[in-house]
Amino acid sequence: MKTLNDAKDILKKYYGYESFRPGQGELIEAVISGRDALGIMPTGAGKSLCFQIPALLADGITIVISPLISLMKDQVASLNAAGVHAAYLNSSLTARQYEKALEIAKTGRYKLIYVAPERLDTPRFLDFALDPRVNISFLAVDEAHCVSQWGQDFRPSYLKIMDFVKKLPKRPVLGAYTATATRQVRDDIRKILELDDPKCITTGFDRDNLYFAVEKPKDKYAALRFYIREKEDAMPGLSGIVYCGTRKNVEMVTERLTQDGFSAAAYHAGMSEEDRSRNQEAFINGEVQIMVATNAFGMGIDKPDVRFVVHYNMPKDMESYYQEAGRAGRDGEMAECMLFYSGRDVKMNEYFINLDNENEDMTEEEKEVIRERDRERLKKMTFYCFSKTCLRDYILRYFGEVGKAKCDNCSVCLGRGTGEAPKYASKERVRRERNITFNIPEGLGDAEYNSERAAVYSAQASVGMSRRQRKQSMLDSMSGSDREIFDALREVRTKLAKEHHTHPYIIFADKTLVLMSKARPHTKAEMLEISGVGEYKYEKYGEEFLNALNSFR
Repeated sequence: MKTLNDAKDILKKYYGYESFRPGQGELIEAVISGRDALGIMPTGAGKSLCFQIPALLADGITIVISPLISLMKDQVASLNAAGVHAAYLNSSLTARQYEKALEIAKTGRYKLIYVAPERLDTPRFLDFALDPRVNISFLAVDEAHCVSQWGQDFRPSYLKIMDFVKKLPKRPVLGAYTATATRQVRDDIRKILELDDPKCITTGFDRDNLYFAVEKPKDKYAALRFYIREKEDAMPGLSGIVYCGTRKNVEMVTERLTQDGFSAAAYHAGMSEEDRSRNQEAFINGEVQIMVATNAFGMGIDKPDVRFVVHYNMPKDMESYYQEAGRAGRDGEMAECMLFYSGRDVKMNEYFINLDNENEDMTEEEKEVIRERDRERLKKMTFYCFSKTCLRDYILRYFGEVGKAKCDNCSVCLGRGTGEAPKYASKERVRRERNITFNIPEGLGDAEYNSERAAVYSAQASVGMSRRQRKQSMLDSMSGSDREIFDALREVRTKLAKEHHTHPYIIFADKTLVLMSKARPHTKAEMLEISGVGEYKYEKYGEEFLNALNSFR
């Protein structure tokens, strides 16, 4: 039987890391011992390794159920770059490519196969899964919150997963993984996926490298422009995401940013697949610095060096907000999450809630239950924007955890505040839930925010915020000579990414390049000591980086 020491050997060989992050070891050990697992881990905590490493240790094939094409492509590309044979099966493949992938999969060449849940009950995939040569020993469900109607991204196709499992000649070990899940969603995951005495690990939702702030600017675009200009002046070339609530806002913000000299691209569901893919690739490859998008963008995008996420409009709930904001700082380095609030955001979200009748399998009564749940979530999202106490603590308590009373890394704790609470004509009621008191107005959607009494986002306020005393990132703390080396290594990475037709961060993350710049290794042995440099990646790319490093000696 494989042990955790075997898993650590895989971690170093393929991923270049010496030790597991919190929760990873326990989840991996459970799966390799034959036990089901449920992992709730925040974005950037290394969730994918919890099913990838058991897959590499398993005798059979691991099926990874994943909801988005971009997510599959990204993870498979990363695995292939690390020397692992993996494949994906989705609608982006031609019929011939799909058939060829299945034939190769039957030979056991692929250790991991990523598949969309909609494919599980198709004749061709079932023919593969039930082939006597195929041994599916582990089934991992990524983005497992999609199985719950109480989750923010419910997908009916996830309900078909257990139908597929029951058709297999032998039940595989099951693992379920997600970044955001309330207690009710977690219970749903266990029940619907029929997890058998699973090892349940919740590593905590806190990501202390993220700075949270809420502003209520009179002119949102002016505030955004100033904010991004400040970031660009401080560190040229930084990547960021601006989320907008509507396609119209995406187009407007992208056009104005471009006119003002910023490198920006748009992404929303109204664009053609070709345009979306082109803009996404440009952003991931660093050819475009700012992605302006609706919530259609980001799920499954593992770009680790996003330094800021700005919500130009308030999202509909805390789950969506934390998932989208969490796309900043995946490399563990300091990053910022800014939310621009206005009363119109509430009305816009209420409109979308009332309009949402997608699921034709639900009765009208069931739809109304879901709408009422979404209205409650919207209220809690709104009151986050007016919290007079620590924003991080508010987020953690929403997800059932207890944070610190003062985190010293949000706008409230550092004296910026979130502005005055809104005034409503209707009578307020008080609801206490998870030890948070929410003053919930009955007619929230019709309420108008008193902008005259709001905090005005001005240039002076923004400068004051940027000069706050808080933790520096590794990039911020680099010396001039280290920065010169870092820039040279990034050029090497860009060149290699183009040659190998892959994303720059799949070769090495910024964090790894920073460590190289500071340690300045000049031998293979020294290079392999750098976190993020595994044996396979060194053999494939290492010499190019050593040559660049040695040129500075």
